[in-house]
Amino acid sequence: MATVAERLDVDPARLWAGSVLALLVALIAGSLLFPRTVYDGFVWHYFWGPVQADANAAVCAVRQGGATRYLYDAAACSAATEPVAYPGYTLVSEVGYVVILLVALSGLVFLLRRLGIGSDRDLFYALLPFVFFGGALRVVEDVTDAAAGSVIGYPLNTLIISPVIYFTVFAVTLVALVASVALDRRGAVENYTRPLFGAGALVLVGTLLFLLWSAVTPDGPGTFYPQVLIVILVGATAATAGTWWLIEVYAPVINAGTGRLGFVVIWGHAVDGVANVVGLDWMVALGAGPNLVPKHPVNRAIVDITGSTLPASVLALTGDTWPFLVVKLVAATVVVWLFDEQIFEESPRYTILLMIAILAVGLGPGTRDMLRATVGV
Repeated sequence: MATVAERLDVDPARLWAGSVLALLVALIAGSLLFPRTVYDGFVWHYFWGPVQADANAAVCAVRQGGATRYLYDAAACSAATEPVAYPGYTLVSEVGYVVILLVALSGLVFLLRRLGIGSDRDLFYALLPFVFFGGALRVVEDVTDAAAGSVIGYPLNTLIISPVIYFTVFAVTLVALVASVALDRRGAVENYTRPLFGAGALVLVGTLLFLLWSAVTPDGPGTFYPQVLIVILVGATAATAGTWWLIEVYAPVINAGTGRLGFVVIWGHAVDGVANVVGLDWMVALGAGPNLVPKHPVNRAIVDITGSTLPASVLALTGDTWPFLVVKLVAATVVVWLFDEQIFEESPRYTILLMIAILAVGLGPGTRDMLRATVGV
């Protein structure tokens, strides 16, 4: 079947750019012509409002008369008239961000084609530090919120609040990628993936040093809990190793296409799952402060279902978050199974980028939860 671009005899990259521009124009025009319905009721309610509420450490934000008010009392938020936005995600926003992600990946594929790179798996490993960097950078905002005086205030702090932080990390990664390719083309390096990996490692190490400083400084906002970091990393690695052993022994077809990339993807989502189990159920038991609170709708739903169905005696021993880890392992395994050898052969660039994106939606939040619990903020 011919693609839309082929039927219209249009360059695919130009068709993509024109489509994105048309959608933006429609969204902006709708927000200007029908601000209460399009902007307040949709754009602000599901996308920008939660970011504003989070950036101002509010329980919720309310949009009334074209202005935003921040409320710091849960009862007041419950009594407020819609649209009301709470920090975190909703099902609508999560679907919207998935669509944005897929559109962005398509545009990035066109860029990689123009640069003539990205068809091998080295790009996946070169981008790994940036995935960790995204999660670590999000904790910087948590640290500044916990400090007596916020180092990064509103609206600048919105750049490091999820989901805007994904765009921030994407911009940093894109700059590093283009610069690395330029060094490669000039013959300054043997392969563009080396400086790309180095740039990611540099920003990651710098961010981790700041977080460590905030946790060990006597007057800092955090407290360093190394036991949390160790338990999460060991638990995630053990869970991944067990899952991978089952795949290799009983269903090797699952990882026939991805190979080691599949192991990394499952490990990234295992980090997210174990970080949630430890952060939500075992912080007190580890002597690392109070338990955290789930933000994602899926996570909250699983916790609510487990808490309402299992006996109290069982919950006292296991907690109510462990099913989230099981869901993450199963989902990641299914995704790895979908990436067979044919997909890599037919569209290697898009497949590599899609695997990075799948890893990022697990390892990014997982890194954030792990480091947040580790530095006690």
